[in-house]
Amino acid sequence: MKILYAIQGTGNGHISVAMELIPLLKSRVDLDILISGRQVELDLPFEINYRKQGFGFIFGKNGGIDFIRTLKTFDLRVFFKEIMTLPIRNYDLVISDFEPVSAWAARLNNIPCIALSHQAAVLHASCPKPGKADPVSKFLLKHYAPSQKKIGFHYKNYDSDILTPVIRKEIREREISNLGYYTVYLPAFSDKKIIAVLSRIENIRWEVFSKNSLTPYQHGNVFISPINNEAFVQSLTACEGVLCNAGFETTAEALFLGKKLLVVPMKFQLEQQCNVVALKEMGVAILKKFKKSNVSKIKHWITEDKSITMNYPNHSEEIIEKILTMEFNKNWKLTEEDLWTDLA
Repeated sequence: MKILYAIQGTGNGHISVAMELIPLLKSRVDLDILISGRQVELDLPFEINYRKQGFGFIFGKNGGIDFIRTLKTFDLRVFFKEIMTLPIRNYDLVISDFEPVSAWAARLNNIPCIALSHQAAVLHASCPKPGKADPVSKFLLKHYAPSQKKIGFHYKNYDSDILTPVIRKEIREREISNLGYYTVYLPAFSDKKIIAVLSRIENIRWEVFSKNSLTPYQHGNVFISPINNEAFVQSLTACEGVLCNAGFETTAEALFLGKKLLVVPMKFQLEQQCNVVALKEMGVAILKKFKKSNVSKIKHWITEDKSITMNYPNHSEEIIEKILTMEFNKNWKLTEEDLWTDLA
C-alpha cells in the first residue's frame, strides 16, 4: 500500500502530530511525505518528497492573520498547477493534515483521502462552537482541504469518532518540573507588542518564542528566542504556566503537562474561537485581547488561577490501525455536475 501523508506547514501543531505518526506508518506501508505553506518553522526528521507553496496563511503582528500579505503572496495559478501536477494516482490513499494541494488533487482524481486533524473535528455537530460563526471562515474551514473520511482530534471525546490529542513522544516522556517562569508563544503578535505588555509584570521571567526573531535577546525580564523545537519543549515542560494563542496542539500539551494556561484567541480565526469555547468550559483562563490595559488580568491569572491536568492516553497505534482498515466509497470523483453542491 502506497500512502501520501500531507502536512499543512503553517504553525507547529500539524508537524508535531506528523512527527509522532509518521514513524509508525513507515513501519507498515510505503509512505511519501508532502508539506506545504510559506511559514514552516520546524524541520521534520524525515525525507520530504514534495514541498509545495499551497495556500497558507501569514501571521500578522497585531493578533491575527495578515490577510493583505497572505493574498499578495498567494498565486492562484501556482496553486492550481500544484494540484494538477501532483502525481496523485501513484497513491492508494492520501492522509491530509489540513493540507489543500493533496486533498484537492485526491478529490479531483477519485483517490481516497482521510482528513487527520483538529480541523476535522471543530465543525462536528457535537463539538463546542461560538454563538455566531463568521460564514466566510466556516466556508474556508469546511472546504479548504476536502476529504472522504475524517479522524478528528479535540480536547475531549465529544463523539465516538473524535479522539483526544496526539501528544508527541518528546513531551510525553519528558520529566516535568516547575522552575517558576512562564512560556509564551504568540506568533500573531510582534516582539515589540509582547515586550510592551509583559515587561509591565515584574518579578516574572517570560520565555517568549518568536517568529520574528532570528537571534535570542533580552529586554528586562522578557527573554526572546527564535522558534526552536528542542528549546520550546524544554521550556514548556519546566515552566509554571503557558501564555499562548488558542491553537490546538500547544494548548493540549499544556493541559497534558498540568501547566497553568492562559489563551489569547487570534482574531478572525474560527478554529481558535471554537477552541476558546471548549477551553472555557474546561475552566481555562481566556484573555480576549492582549494589550497593556489587560495587564491586571494577566497578574490575576498568575496569582489566582490554578492549573488543569488532562490525562491524554497514547492512542497513536489505534489511529494507524483505524486509518489502514478504513473502507472508502469508490465513486468520490468531483464532477462539474456536483461541484456547486460540494461547495454549498
